[in-house]
Amino acid sequence: MQPQRLSSGNRMTQPTHPASHSIPPHALTRLAREWLAEDTPNFDPAGVCAGSREVEARLLCKTPCSVLAGSPFFTAVFTEVGCTVDWMYQEGAEIGPDAVTLTAVVRGPARCLLLGERPALNCLARASGIATRCSQLWAMAVAAGWQGEVAGTRKTTPGFRLVEKYAMLVGGVSMHRQDLSSMVMLKDNHVWASGSITEAVKATRSVCGFSSKIEVECRSAEEGSEAARAGADIVMLDNFQIQELHVAARALKEEFPSLLIEASGGVTPENLPDYFSSHVDIISLGCITQGCPVVDFSLKVQKPVLCLSGHEKVPS
Repeated sequence: MQPQRLSSGNRMTQPTHPASHSIPPHALTRLAREWLAEDTPNFDPAGVCAGSREVEARLLCKTPCSVLAGSPFFTAVFTEVGCTVDWMYQEGAEIGPDAVTLTAVVRGPARCLLLGERPALNCLARASGIATRCSQLWAMAVAAGWQGEVAGTRKTTPGFRLVEKYAMLVGGVSMHRQDLSSMVMLKDNHVWASGSITEAVKATRSVCGFSSKIEVECRSAEEGSEAARAGADIVMLDNFQIQELHVAARALKEEFPSLLIEASGGVTPENLPDYFSSHVDIISLGCITQGCPVVDFSLKVQKPVLCLSGHEKVPS
């Protein structure tokens, strides 16, 4: 069950989600520092007019019914610049349905808050967009009663992979492999370079041993059979016509019951249900990260309120 909106007046400095515990703290710090250094490599001339007085900024979500994801990264950026974040929603919760929804409040020195604004928003918008799409795809699988796994791919943004893979988890789907070191996937170029599927699997197994699964990208049921006989753990049926996919998957499962079958290539949110089958274990979609809409967030600094004494007061 997804986390719910926090009750009125009950704010959190850091929303919790099971996936957030998988992010090493040093990775959050490293990424936050890299993003800040990229965005402000030397002087910040605008910081002169902003100054260091304490201000409050409200994080507004302007894409109704979106899934919140990326709050650990957002918070890490503002922690690096000496600001605090209070969240109104838990990580993984659906925001909305209002056109504009208060999602969090950021407090700190004005110039520091503005230093963190764009890197933090970029991360949150991207992660929430991916999590929202993943949540929608997973809901389709649940509604159909399909027992397999919807998965992402390695088609991620350079330097942003950890954020995007994490967002998949928040959205309820599988990350697939993290990188080239996490699992072996032998694609057509590997097979052509080595001479055959059998030779490619044999050579790879000699290095990865028992600790890594081997997946082979196949263009026919015959190639799938060769991969399974060679010792592959997963066969990817790539760019098959849907009917041909189901026929090939069934044949491979009958011959190799423990073999995992993945369908990929040409899968979209619109045709995803056509791929559901008891013979298909995994369906991967590049559109989870490529071409995925972002969630529209903005951060608005609140104007100070004058007290009766004439002094400025940060709005609460």
